[in-house]
Order: sequence, then C-alpha cells, then structure tokens
Amino acid sequence: MIGRVRGWRRGWQERTKLQRIDLYTRVTLCSLPWVFLLSWGLLPLGATLDHGPVAMAIGAAFFAVNAVQCVLSNRNVAPAFAHYRGAEPFPPRRLRLPAALLVVLTGLLVALAAVGGIDDPGLSLLVLDLPLAFTVPYVLLVPVRTYLLQCAAFGVVVLGLLAAVGAPGGLLFGAAVSLLVVVLLVLVSTRPSAWSLTVMWQAEEARDMQARLAVAEERLRFGRDMHDVLGRNLAVIALKSELAVELAQRGNAAAVDQMVEVQRIARASQQEVRDVVRGYREADLPTELLGAKGVLEAAGITCTVAGADGPAGIGAPPAVQAALGWVVREAATNVLRHGDPRVCVIRLTTTAGAVVLEVENDGAGPGAGEGDGSGVAGGGSGAAGSGGSGLAGLRERLAALGGSLEAGPAGDGLFRVTATIPLTAPGGRPSPGTLSTEDR
Repeated sequence: MIGRVRGWRRGWQERTKLQRIDLYTRVTLCSLPWVFLLSWGLLPLGATLDHGPVAMAIGAAFFAVNAVQCVLSNRNVAPAFAHYRGAEPFPPRRLRLPAALLVVLTGLLVALAAVGGIDDPGLSLLVLDLPLAFTVPYVLLVPVRTYLLQCAAFGVVVLGLLAAVGAPGGLLFGAAVSLLVVVLLVLVSTRPSAWSLTVMWQAEEARDMQARLAVAEERLRFGRDMHDVLGRNLAVIALKSELAVELAQRGNAAAVDQMVEVQRIARASQQEVRDVVRGYREADLPTELLGAKGVLEAAGITCTVAGADGPAGIGAPPAVQAALGWVVREAATNVLRHGDPRVCVIRLTTTAGAVVLEVENDGAGPGAGEGDGSGVAGGGSGAAGSGGSGLAGLRERLAALGGSLEAGPAGDGLFRVTATIPLTAPGGRPSPGTLSTEDR
C-alpha cells in the first residue's frame, strides 16, 4: 500500500512538473509578440512625431492593429498546440481575422514608407515585427516546407510593394534580412518547443497507459488465481456433499465425517482466497501432488504419481515447482469435472534440460479436446487450442518461464496434459530460483 501511494505521489509530481513546463512554454510564446511590439514595434514609431500628422496617424494605426494581432495570436496559441499534437483540428475560421489584419499591417507599413514618415533603420525594425504575431501560431498549423514557401512569397510581396513606393535598395536589403530573421526565429523557437512538449505528453500518456495495463493485468491474475484456487476445492466440496447425502439417506454415520471434511476444505478455501487477495500464495508442487492423489482417490479414481521424489520433483527450481503445482491443481480439477475417468497417472521427468509433467487419464469421450474449453484435462474439455480460463492461465504461467503446455487426446480414450518448463530461462539464463552446483 505504501509503495502504491509513493508511486501515485511520484506520478503526480512528474505530471505537475510537466504541466509547469507546458505553461512556461505557452507563456513564453504568448509573450514573444508583445516583447517585439513594445520594443522594435514601438520605438521606431517615435520618429513619426517629427514627420507630420499623417505619419503620426499611420504609425498609431499600425501600433493599434499590431496590438490586436498580438491578442489574437495569444488566443490561437492553445488551439495551435492542440492541432500540432493531434488532439483536435484547428478551426480555419480563426485565421481569417489575423490574416486580414496582416494585410492591413502590410498596407500601413507601405503607406508609412510612401509618406516618408519613418527613417530607413526604423522601417527595417517594423518589417521585423510585421509578421511575428501571425506566424507564432501559424507555424504549428502547416508543414515546415509550406511555412517557408508562404513566408518567402509574403516577403516578395512586401519587398515589391516597398520598391513600388520608391524605397531605396539599402532599405529593401534591410527589410529582406529582417523578414528572414523573424521567419527563422519563429520557426526555431516555436516548432522545437511544441515538439518537445508533444514528446513529453506522449511519454506521460504512455506511463498512464502502462499503469492502466498493469491494473488490467493484476485483475486478470486475480481472476486466474481465484479460478485455480477455488476450482478444485469446490469440485471436492460438491463431490463430498453428494457422498454425504447418499450416506445420510442410508443412515450411515460416515456422513458426519464427510461433512466435517467439507467444512475443513471450505475453511481452507477461505484462507487460500485471502492469500490470493494479498498476493502471497504460491502453489507447492509436493503438496499439490499429494492433494491431487488424495482427492482423486477419494472420488474412486486410481491415481499414480511417479517422479515426485526425483530431480524433476524436489530437485527442480522453486519457480518451476510452483508453476507445475498450478498445472497439477488445474489438471486434477478437470479430471474430476469431465469425462468418466477410472485411472489417472501423473509423471515427472527431466528431458534435455527441461522438466516435463504429464497428467494422463482415461475416460475421455470421443469429443475430448473439442469441447467448451472449460479445462485442460478430461473428456470434452480444453484442447490445445481451446480458450478456457484454466488453460489460458496455465499457459501464461508457463510462458513466463519459457515453458509450454499441450493438452489433448492421446488415443485409446486417454487424455493427456503435458507441461514442459526448461531449466534454463530464455536468453541462456537459469530459471528463477535455480541453484548452481556449488550453491547446492
């Protein structure tokens, strides 16, 4: 519980930090047009005071329209970011007014140059500020190639208009340099920032997805373990209850002993469920072999266990024994549930660096392995390709150790479950829990 709280707190801190970075980036991009407006966009306009009322009016109109353009630019930054990240498309209608204002600003700049209301250096600075507010969000809406081509076309129009009103060659060169600088400045400051934020948010979303997948996996594990734990015990309870009913109907006192055994198994099941919920329970192979033998024999099935005391049994690594213990439990459960078995054989062997467990029983019907997939052993259940929860759970357990599970008819009315787990995990490493010769 403490670990989950710490993990949640760490995730919350990382998300808060990312939100701060996102806010800082957006504020910076929103502040950029205003910084240019109040510096290079305002200072050159002071020279219009010395060039008459017409120049002053044009300069004041230029500043006012540019301020409105900055406001619209700030409003469009957030939708442009969302469009760049692919969250939602940018509404084209939001660009209509900024585009119109850009045309008006260009006309006012050309008019200011035509009346000689500003010096050449100041006019170059106004050109530097001219497209900035519009291009900050716009650069996020189109590909870089399209952005550069459209900016180049805009620059050609601006230079052509300035040349048409008699701007000298030095002014045209300065205006061209200013346009190049502002276009590249917006490109290198906005696109990388948006890309970095997109990558960070994608990483955050991936962490959220990983957390959700972990929760889903834990739910599947819990469901699988509940199936494995309760399956056999409930089958035994049902069997012994039926036996107790028959004995009671005959007046046999042994019915009390059977119900006492049912009570014991029920209490043991309660404890096992608690252990599953806590995540502490692991199947123990020797215990499961003894339990399977006792349960099957109590149901009138002759059960033989071979190899439990050999290297494939007590000599196997703990992780391998635990996985095979689940196989024994599930197989015994399904022997009780399906078919009409009389004999069941459980064999443990070691072959070519792997532990092999075989559970074989008779009484499998002609449709064995083609049924409803409710188990892995017994007539009419759990073929190698069926989709029962027991079969799926066992395969998941064995796959984690590089093992495999096969289940299906073996001929002559037999049904066989074969679990194989290598003593060397995938990648050449010993299976978890394997001890070296020196350690042993």
